[in-house]
Amino acid sequence: MDNQKKPKDGKITLRKVTKILIMEGLILSVLFISFAMKRLSDNKVDPVETTKPVVQTSNNNITITPTADPMREVKKEQEAKQQEVLKEAKLLAAGYDYDKAINMLKSEKGYENVDSYMVAINEFEEEKKSLVPLGAYKSSEEVSHLFFHSLIYDTSKAFDGDYKENGYNYYMVTVKEFKEMLRQLYENNYVLVSVHDLVTKVTKKDGTTTYQDGEILLPPNKKPFVLSQDDVNYYDYMDGDGFASRMVIDENGKPSTLMINEDGTTTVGDYDMVPIVERFIEEHPDFSYRGARGIIALTGYEGALGYRTDPASKNSKTYAQDKETVKQVAEVMKQYGWEFASHSNGHRDMGACTEEFLKKDTDKWLKYVGSLVGETDLYIFPYGIDIQSGAGTYKNAKFQYLDSVGFHYYFGVFKEPWIQVKDNYVRMSRRAIDGQAMLQYPERLKDIFDLSTILDDVRPALK
Repeated sequence: MDNQKKPKDGKITLRKVTKILIMEGLILSVLFISFAMKRLSDNKVDPVETTKPVVQTSNNNITITPTADPMREVKKEQEAKQQEVLKEAKLLAAGYDYDKAINMLKSEKGYENVDSYMVAINEFEEEKKSLVPLGAYKSSEEVSHLFFHSLIYDTSKAFDGDYKENGYNYYMVTVKEFKEMLRQLYENNYVLVSVHDLVTKVTKKDGTTTYQDGEILLPPNKKPFVLSQDDVNYYDYMDGDGFASRMVIDENGKPSTLMINEDGTTTVGDYDMVPIVERFIEEHPDFSYRGARGIIALTGYEGALGYRTDPASKNSKTYAQDKETVKQVAEVMKQYGWEFASHSNGHRDMGACTEEFLKKDTDKWLKYVGSLVGETDLYIFPYGIDIQSGAGTYKNAKFQYLDSVGFHYYFGVFKEPWIQVKDNYVRMSRRAIDGQAMLQYPERLKDIFDLSTILDDVRPALK
């Protein structure tokens, strides 16, 4: 017989049950902790402090994997934003808009605690002190207004010996020549300004208005000038002669030009004045005063900006879309600082025409072109021929009508700077920059350009 004692009635005592439960609990706890530690190890998470590096071992090699530091990431984002704001402020200052640059930095919360901001603000304020009205000039009377026609991109097509070659030679400039002109203007301290900044409309204390020289502030060696381009219509007669075909908006949202190639394909690029100037200012922001660009003069008898939006083209399948496109392109151009002017609707001699003809022509331009590019107070006379001869004050009926429909700045052509500023209008001469001026009258341009390094070798002699 087994001499071991057995519990009474064959039952397990309470004490033994308690011991069993305690042991089972301890075993389950150990298993749970081991499982949890394995999960934490698999996920590379420090169970105590997640921002500390995780240490892994493999084949006796130790690898330390850093984990994200939220505060460090926030600091990086702040610094990146500060750099962007500082970059934008410096771009404004490069264009002589120091007040806007300073205000931009000061509008940032806690700007006084950002060293780079404070250094820039001090620099801007010091540079601003050196500025003087109109820079190197005493008044708007010294400011040149330079104008061009469409630029020749492919000289082999423009100067190909046909009946149009001589006209292109007289009145056009090549892309190569224009780029060299921009370089010389920049090197000679010229700065592009808006005519509306040069001469502004102000309201006097008695409520009446007048025009007077604006408050253009430039370094003492800088010389402001105004730029314009006539007939940015890309007429039918220019097709196939090496010119751009129309104004467009490029893939970056900037105004550009479209070229139709020999095989019928198209490319977008720097084929005329607008995109060339845009690229130049992008590289030399101090060439433009507070974002100024040039004036684009449009006729209306073959549409605008290369799109046939005139009434004679109303049966075109793209007529409605072309009008909308002109609106869109013009809006982007204005956002970049370009201004529009009427060059009349039919490009006629407005000095010789009757008052009635001028009225009808102007009404057509406002209806078919002005409605697309927006309101303007700029009028550039076709052929440079003024509506009134001489330098006297405007008094004739033609002026009265143009004034009544909103035109207050008028531009003719002369060999040197000239401006007339009155209470109710501004009258300014423009200097033609073309083949005739460069080849036949080079002395007219010697104060601006060194033509010896400008003239394109492929340009033929004038006939």
